[in-house]
Amino acid sequence: MNLRTVKVTRYVTPLREGGSLPAIAEADDRKLYVLKFKGAGQGPNALIAELLGGEIARQLGFNVPELVFANLDEAFGRTEPDEEIQDLLKFSTGLNLALTYLSGSITYDPAVKTLDPEMASKIVWLDALLMNMDRTVRNTNMLMWHKDLWLIDHGAALYFHHSWSNWEEQAKSPFLLIKDHVLLKQASEISKWNAQLVSLLSDQFIDEIVNLIPNEWLTGEHFTKPQDYRNAYSLFLKTRIKNSLTFVKTAEDARASLI
Repeated sequence: MNLRTVKVTRYVTPLREGGSLPAIAEADDRKLYVLKFKGAGQGPNALIAELLGGEIARQLGFNVPELVFANLDEAFGRTEPDEEIQDLLKFSTGLNLALTYLSGSITYDPAVKTLDPEMASKIVWLDALLMNMDRTVRNTNMLMWHKDLWLIDHGAALYFHHSWSNWEEQAKSPFLLIKDHVLLKQASEISKWNAQLVSLLSDQFIDEIVNLIPNEWLTGEHFTKPQDYRNAYSLFLKTRIKNSLTFVKTAEDARASLI
């Protein structure tokens, strides 16, 4: 498994939303992307969560914009007049992450469109696995594009890696914030789809997507080598998948309290 690498050629416009200060940018393939910067507030961890979360979602059959590595040249930000953006570009030299820009898409509105129980249940399962706190009524992080539902923005998932505190235990833990999920009321079939979703996420697949993480994103004080971080991500995800019934029960209990 590989991601394409593009070179950012033009900063088009900032998207003033989210902690990652994303922007619409053009690359050398002449396509537009939503560019996520490693120099933003949450640093490379948000890009790692975006990469792993997005590719797991794709493996489970969801529509996810293509993810690419986006190379930012050192000289790129020198002509940017906005000092905040200039600093962001300077601290993001090297590899960043970008998603294909879905031009003309609109934010999913649960008041306008109701998803069927299967789709809702599978998305809730995904977000419970990823410990994704950012798919709420306030911020659904889902788009409607050409009449299809697309999942975006998994940068707030896997939040254990911001401190790595008790990460082995967290891999087996329930995800209590699932109670705030925008689709929880519609997700009446979470247990029904558990075995099928687990079967799609083999150990080999997890190792493949974790091995995509660039060395330059794997820094910090918790481990000494990039491969040590990769091993930890792999173990965390594999453990969580093997213990899926724990987060499934939590989601179902949370749903029962709503209806």
